[in-house]
Amino acid sequence: MRLLFGLTLSYLGFLTSQTLVLATPIPMASHNLKTLSQQVNFNPPKPPADPPPGGRVLGGAKRGSCPQVKQDLTALVPFTQEPPSVTNVWSLTTSAHPTFWFYVPYSQTANLPAMFVLQDQQSKDLYKQPIALPNHPGIISVSLPANTPGLAVNQQYRWFLTFACETQEDSPPIYVEGVIQRVKLSREITQELQTATPLQQFAIYAQNGIWHEAITTLAKLRQEHPQDPALKTQWQNLLASIRLGNVATEPILSDKH
Repeated sequence: MRLLFGLTLSYLGFLTSQTLVLATPIPMASHNLKTLSQQVNFNPPKPPADPPPGGRVLGGAKRGSCPQVKQDLTALVPFTQEPPSVTNVWSLTTSAHPTFWFYVPYSQTANLPAMFVLQDQQSKDLYKQPIALPNHPGIISVSLPANTPGLAVNQQYRWFLTFACETQEDSPPIYVEGVIQRVKLSREITQELQTATPLQQFAIYAQNGIWHEAITTLAKLRQEHPQDPALKTQWQNLLASIRLGNVATEPILSDKH
């Protein structure tokens, strides 16, 4: 992991020079949504520009002992691409203990050590947890436990999910990474969420750029109603709206995988 954290050296400079965005509650679109007969697309917030957060939404293929897969490790999170080759992986949450979602192309038979890490603004580990590989490839979730330090409002944090293919400590892992920021909703949107159904809550979060609550709400609905075609369509539309439609048909695995 020492090499992995070397990747964050530039991030420390970014945070020390960055004036944190969203110091006040973000403006929220209002609506009187009654049904979800229409398609709901995610409305992504603009990432910080000076300097950009960077990140990696796909875990690129490696040679050596890494298993060959048809679809790369994928972080289910919004991203932008700036010329010539800058990728910004940036997302918002309203929760002190958010849930992250990933498509994992490896199964237990691959026997790859996996680790999820969350770091604060000083590149200090707030949460570091080995991740058990699922029985078969699919979409998994990683939630910050309630007994760990929560995310502070208007603060940015960097996360990693890594898979070590090589036994040598200095060998670079396959990994994805990004930046998350917790924000506070307006009173109007908070009140609207309190009276909304879970499906309406998903739409409110998605339309207002709150990624982690949007995808988590919809994923839980799909787990509860796996045969519902409308939920399946909304899930595919959600991932397609952030250009990750290629993993939209992958199974959402239970917490026990």
